[in-house]
Amino acid sequence: MDNKKLTIINIALALVALFLVYLVYRSISEPVVFENTRKDREAQVVQNLKDIRSTQILFKQTYNRYTGSFDTLIDYVTNGQLPVVHIIPDPNDTTFTKTINDTVDYISVFDSLFSNRDNFNINDLRLVPFSQDVEFEMQAGYIKRGGLKVAVFEAKTPYSSYLWDLDRQRVNNLRAEQEDLEKYPGLKVGSMDEASTNGNWESL
Repeated sequence: MDNKKLTIINIALALVALFLVYLVYRSISEPVVFENTRKDREAQVVQNLKDIRSTQILFKQTYNRYTGSFDTLIDYVTNGQLPVVHIIPDPNDTTFTKTINDTVDYISVFDSLFSNRDNFNINDLRLVPFSQDVEFEMQAGYIKRGGLKVAVFEAKTPYSSYLWDLDRQRVNNLRAEQEDLEKYPGLKVGSMDEASTNGNWESL
């Protein structure tokens, strides 16, 4: 075999070896990249769900119910006012158990919740980060517990909304794993079945 043919064979073998190295690298790196990207995105989705929860809890304190409408929730944050109450002991109470509540001022709902958040846009509360302007699914209502009517709410979004541009098979596998465990295939806070304001990421 002449030198020219030997050189061509060596080059071909080197290219094959490089291709195999690339395949091995990709098989190792792709799952890592997928998981890192998923975790980064889920951190922001979870923050939005926490904001929804905080707003719903304050809304309930005001109206004794939750709302299933983002328009209502956003209007409440934008225009709502909360009393600033000064609490002092009742000087006429010798048992020292009674108090006098005096409203001394009012603070906006927005400032009470988000005054420390730079460039926070309340209108983005409804939108799932990294999605194509997909809105969170949100419901509110009542359930019966111990003969009592209990207000509940739920806000959620599936994996496909914020992982839509990642490897489809890996997203499908992730969804299937959660469904096999009879868990919601995505992120959610609250529940329409029980009196809970927990997020499903808090029980992972």
